[in-house]
Amino acid sequence: MKKPTNRLTLLTVLFVLAFGFQSCEKKQKEEKKEVEKEVIVESEKPEYFSLRLEVEKAYGYSHAVKIGNNIKISGAVSMDDEGNPTAIGDIEQQMKNCYADLEKILKHFDCTFDDVVKEDIFTTDMAQMLEKSAYRAEIYKNGFPTGSWLEVKGLALPEFMVEIELEVHKSE
Repeated sequence: MKKPTNRLTLLTVLFVLAFGFQSCEKKQKEEKKEVEKEVIVESEKPEYFSLRLEVEKAYGYSHAVKIGNNIKISGAVSMDDEGNPTAIGDIEQQMKNCYADLEKILKHFDCTFDDVVKEDIFTTDMAQMLEKSAYRAEIYKNGFPTGSWLEVKGLALPEFMVEIELEVHKSE
């Protein structure tokens, strides 16, 4: 009588294990589908903006790219529409020219300097930059963004003394 009982017990144990594994497998597949549903989000297409199309093509960059509510703005330098340096030797005017270009880009995306969350400044003369930096208070009236200031050996052209790049977050 022990043999049928042992077989019955063994079959029951095997059935329970098989059912348990199958349930776990089914649950894992359902969880995986749920995760896949969360991950598969239609990606937002980048929107590119050029301030000076021909200059940007020649140097190989876009002045700004917007994805969702975030905008990355390439470093602005003091140049005319043909890409020639302006305000040579005058770091304060170069800085003002940079902010004027940055404002044009921000306006294109219906933003202001209040939407800027990060500002990085590159300069070939940190002492002069610090001396003239008070001008930024006219730009950032409601608080300064995060960012870094770096003194560099040189910028794209030797006449450039300052380059300013921004990251922007546009709230809806």
